[in-house]
Amino acid sequence: MQFDPNKAIYLQIADHIMNRIMDGTFSTDQRVPSVRELAAEMEVNPNTTVRSYEWLEQRGIIFNRRGCGYFVAANGHEIVSGMRRAEFYADELPRFFERIRALGWTPMELASEYENFLKQ
Repeated sequence: MQFDPNKAIYLQIADHIMNRIMDGTFSTDQRVPSVRELAAEMEVNPNTTVRSYEWLEQRGIIFNRRGCGYFVAANGHEIVSGMRRAEFYADELPRFFERIRALGWTPMELASEYENFLKQ
């Protein structure tokens, strides 16, 4: 994995796990890779992976079964989805609307383009 130097590595690893929850790779109550497995996969120190898992656990996305590992929480997918929506609303949507306004698109034109996009 190529890491972005402008974002903490443990957060990028947490994003990776959240992406895998969102795309269905990891489902509710499914075990996620062990700290050592993920550290080897990501080529990072296991302590970095622990920090990622602690961050995810603090947010209720995963939980630890002592002696068994980490698992996706019952509402993990919903939590990640909510976080992704909040990020989108805060970061991407304002830029999107600014570009729409700059292009002079009307809401009707935007709706039409969206419908065409969904047909693809």
